[in-house]
Amino acid sequence: MVEQHARISASVYTSHVPAIGAALDLGKSTEPYWQPVFQGYEASKQWMKDNQPDVIFLVYNDHATAFSLELIPTFAIGCAAEFQPADEGWGPRPVPVVQGHPELAAHIAQSVIQQDFDLTIVNKMDVDHGLTVPLSLLCGQPEAWPCPVIPFAVNVVQYPAPSGRRCLELGKAIRKAIESFDRPLNVQIWGTGGMSHQLQGARAGLINREFDNAFLDRLIADPEAQASVPHIDYVREAGSEGIELVMWLIARGAMADLAGGNAPEAIHRFYHVPASNTAVGHLILENR
Repeated sequence: MVEQHARISASVYTSHVPAIGAALDLGKSTEPYWQPVFQGYEASKQWMKDNQPDVIFLVYNDHATAFSLELIPTFAIGCAAEFQPADEGWGPRPVPVVQGHPELAAHIAQSVIQQDFDLTIVNKMDVDHGLTVPLSLLCGQPEAWPCPVIPFAVNVVQYPAPSGRRCLELGKAIRKAIESFDRPLNVQIWGTGGMSHQLQGARAGLINREFDNAFLDRLIADPEAQASVPHIDYVREAGSEGIELVMWLIARGAMADLAGGNAPEAIHRFYHVPASNTAVGHLILENR
């Protein structure tokens, strides 16, 4: 009998702008301002229906909801059976409870820690817009999310944030972990956050189309080079919150080509300015 293991079939990348969630929740997605944003995800929603995974491993950053200045894990993996939508000051989003996958999450934690990455294991946490907005963009407004989700929170809010190189190498470790899980699960890995934006200070409202699209180009074709870009370049070119883009490198690092496999196929790419005061970027890559 052939032993079967889990595999990563695709990686998904998307901004997680909180105002996008509010537009959906308040029924504003067809308004002229928001329509171009949501139109850019229509093909992805159909792709998601046609390529529904067994589990989503979702990389995002907590926005001072589950964590605060009292506790700042660099990398935290959610190992609970479920995760409640967070109240970020105006009540929880009216979205389904996120069902976890404790068995796979615990296996990934064990494997990645044994590969010398220090993870914080979290058995109870609420999940904010960083995680729920991406699910809404690709899954719509269902009564239940289509599959379990493993939340993976990265600190890109308080200095110091992990380097792009660290994030890419972590993605490689996550791929090894998933592929060593002895059940034939189809797993997608999502990297979220960004793109260029700054929410405060003299440069509030900064958006850099050129930087964002160059980032997408390199993410597809040369992720190793993108991983070498220092933090200061993100901050200078993409705004203080542009550093969220290093989380996309975790998802990219988990793709097969960085372990000697074929280059991934770009299924869909979308970029739009603005959504609220943020550039929205989106990409789907399939392993071949």
